[in-house]
Order: sequence, then C-alpha cells, then structure tokens
Amino acid sequence: MMQFDFEAIKALFATPLIKMGDYTITVGDVAIVPCIILLGILLTRWATSLVASRMRKRGVAPDVVHLVSRLIYVFAIVILVITTLDFINIPITAFAFVSGAIAIGVGFGAQNIINNFISGWILMWERPIRIGDFLEVESAKGRVEAINTRSTRFRRTDGVHMLIPNSKLLENTVVNWTLKDKLIRTTVRVGVAYGSPARTVKTLIEQAVSESANVLQDPAPLVIFDDFGDNALMFEVYFWIEATVERDLRVIRSDIRFRIDELFSENNIVIAFPQRDVHVDGKLVVVNERENVTVQSHVTSERKE
Repeated sequence: MMQFDFEAIKALFATPLIKMGDYTITVGDVAIVPCIILLGILLTRWATSLVASRMRKRGVAPDVVHLVSRLIYVFAIVILVITTLDFINIPITAFAFVSGAIAIGVGFGAQNIINNFISGWILMWERPIRIGDFLEVESAKGRVEAINTRSTRFRRTDGVHMLIPNSKLLENTVVNWTLKDKLIRTTVRVGVAYGSPARTVKTLIEQAVSESANVLQDPAPLVIFDDFGDNALMFEVYFWIEATVERDLRVIRSDIRFRIDELFSENNIVIAFPQRDVHVDGKLVVVNERENVTVQSHVTSERKE
C-alpha cells in the first residue's frame, strides 16, 4: 500500500513562493486561498439570495430588495478579502502603495466607468428611478427592469431592450411617469357641426367619460367648450386615469372616443369635417363629351363639401 509522507507534504506546503518584506507567501497559502474564496463567494450568494427571497415574501419594493442585495454582496466581498489576507498573514497595509498606484491609474483611464458606477449607487440609494418605473428618456419610452452598477436595463414599449449608462440618467432630463403614483391627466378633443346644441354635446361627452371604469371621478372630468373653429364647435374633456404604460393611456382614450361616437349617433349630433367655400368669378364652361353639349353659365359662388 502507498504510504503518505505527511512530513514531506507539510514541508511542501511550507515552501516559500513570494516574499514581501517581512511577509512570506507559501505553497500552502496559494493552495488554500482559492478554496477560501470559492467558499466565501458561495456563502455570499446564498446569504444574498436568502435575504432577497424573504424580503420579497414580505412585499418589499423590488428596488429596495435590489439595493439591500447589492450592499450585502459588497460587504461580504470586503470581509472575504480581509479574511483571506489575514489567513495568509498579510496585512492590508502591505498593499497601500500598490493600491494607491492602481487608484491613480484607474482614475485617469476609467473615468466613465467610475462615473457610471457611482451613479448606479446613487440611483439605488436615492431611488429617483426604481425597478418597474415607466420612463421617457429622450425619444424612448419604456419600463425599468434592472439597475446595475454600470448601466440600467430599460425595455421600450416595442419590446426592445436598451442599456442606458447610469450617469446619463442623472445628468439628463428623464420623465418618470410613475415616480410618486400612476395618476395621469389626459384629454379627448372632438368637434361638432355648427348648429349642434352645445349643452347637449357637453352632457353626452360627460356621459361617455363617466361610463368608463378607468376614469377617476375625483377629480371629476371637466368638459370645456374650447373654441369656435373654422369648421366646427370644438369641445375638449379633461380627466384623470390610473395608467401604468402609454398603451393603457391610448386604449382608454380610444374607448372613450368609441362611446362618444355612439352617443352622438343616437342623438343626431354630427361630428364636423373640413369644409371649403369656393368662389368663381367669371364664366364657367361645362363640356359633356358624350352628348357633345356645352353648357355655359355665370357662376357667382359654389360650395364644395
């Protein structure tokens, strides 16, 4: 049978590899460090997942869960690094000069990365933008799916994913539709033909809006006789709804327009359309080529609808 020489193995592990001043790194240190790091990372992920799972069960907001998970992960990694260095008897002060040089190099060469990293922590801590918020960034509209340390994952209304640098969300104007609540005021505009009973039109518009289950009654909808237009009497109704995405907003307005059209048809209210008066000065000649007849008449005006 093969006999293990424990003394030889012990001597092998005690063999010095690197010497840093008064500190020596042996073969045993190099062999045990990966095991400590692997075990520490597995424990960190397990602890982070456990805390996040319990917070979700208690109904904590997703962005708060994300922030706490990040803080636990960073804190655990720092403890892991300090523990590993202490295990191999290397104090942190031994890396003071090296870490200072690295910090200077990173400061000059990775300014954008550091900027986005710090911006990511600001977003997670101050929470001006949260996971699930509906944003309007420049010409793009969509929902926030994740806030990472470098960028924010953003899904547009057409389903396309965008990765937006965190610094851009802090330095530029961002419209957050759901920052405090999901209440949105919107309008529907309609024009009716001249001669229509204005009071009746107002009542029918109020009925159409009030019948919608999505319209809030407090504050109550408000119908405005907006203007005497070129071709119509213009009415506009203002109302509040609770919408989560732009699609909801458009669908609700569409349903109200359908109902307004139905009520106007039932009450013989005509929705106006553009009209033009054409005035012809002089002689108008109409030629019928089939019957070879020419009709001439003096025309003073003609209305074309």
